[in-house]
Order: sequence, then structure tokens, then C-alpha cells
Amino acid sequence: MLKRLYEWMLGKAAHPQAPKWLTGISFAESSFFPIPPDVMLAPMCLAKPERAYWYALICTIASVLGALLGYAIGYFFFKTVGLPILEFYGATEKFDLFANSFNEQGWVVVLLAGFTPLPFKVITIAAGSTAMPLHILIGAAIIARSARFFLVAALLRYFGPPMKIWIDKNFTLATTVVGILFVGGFVAVRWLL
Repeated sequence: MLKRLYEWMLGKAAHPQAPKWLTGISFAESSFFPIPPDVMLAPMCLAKPERAYWYALICTIASVLGALLGYAIGYFFFKTVGLPILEFYGATEKFDLFANSFNEQGWVVVLLAGFTPLPFKVITIAAGSTAMPLHILIGAAIIARSARFFLVAALLRYFGPPMKIWIDKNFTLATTVVGILFVGGFVAVRWLL
């Protein structure tokens, strides 16, 4: 099923209405959809490098708005909708332990999950179910998602197809390392101040 979704998304990247599809998928991925918008973002940036930053902006705005839906699912519909989504991603066993400490360092988790391939929808649902202050979720989501999507857009705009091959092979490792450094910088600044 995931492979078919992936191929369907690649097909939509070449569609005349691709920016609208990118908006919808970026929105849905932050709350329930399993495939990240990078699958569409990458070929769209390669096809029209001059529009790469516009596509990254679309992803960022739609993803942050989708995070609000994920938050609402966790806050209002956790047992009926949120829990089945967490079960789908295999995140229910550790959720109780995670939820107890989530709001203490939740902004760090949101930053990391928003930047790396961690399922962002799990984090947005967790934020809602633990009643994380909404401004923290939104602020962290804006920083993390824009950093992620604009980085992908910049790399593909300036380095083209060879960079896409490298990103496809090393995406998880690269975004995890950069995400840890990114969040580590915020933690260091907060600790020093």
C-alpha cells in the first residue's frame, strides 16, 4: 500500500495542479498521512528550480496548518481517532511513558520530529493529547518544517539530480544529524542564557 501511495505521489508531482497536491499532502502528512511531502517536493524542485523556494514555502505553511489538525485530533479525539493513528505507526506502547515527559521538553521533540523523518503526525497528536501550549507547537513547527523544506529545496535547486540521488540514499542520516545539531544549538543557547 505504501509503495502505491509513493508512486501515486510521484505521479502528482508532474500534474499540472502539482502545487495544490503538494499543499494537500503537506497538510495531511502532519496529522495522518504516511508519506512525507518530500516525495513530491524533490521532483517539483528539480523540474522547476526557479520555483523551489515557493514549493518549500507551500510545504511549510500547509504542514504547520496540518499540525493544528494533528493537535486537534490529539486534544479532542484522542481515543477515537488519535489512538488508531498511533497504532498504525506502532507508537502506542511507548506513548504513555512519552506523554508523561512530553511537555517538559516537547518543543525539542517537535523541532526534531519536524526536521527529521520521524512521523510528525505522532508528535502533533501527542502535543494535543498532552495539551502542550499551542504557541510552542506552532513556533517549533514553523522553525523545524521551514528548515527542513527549504534545505531540501536549496540543495536540489543548486545541485540538481546528483543531490536528489544523494538525498534519496542518505535522507534519514543527513536530516537526523542536522536536526540534532539544530536542536542542540537551541538547547545550548537556552542553557547558556
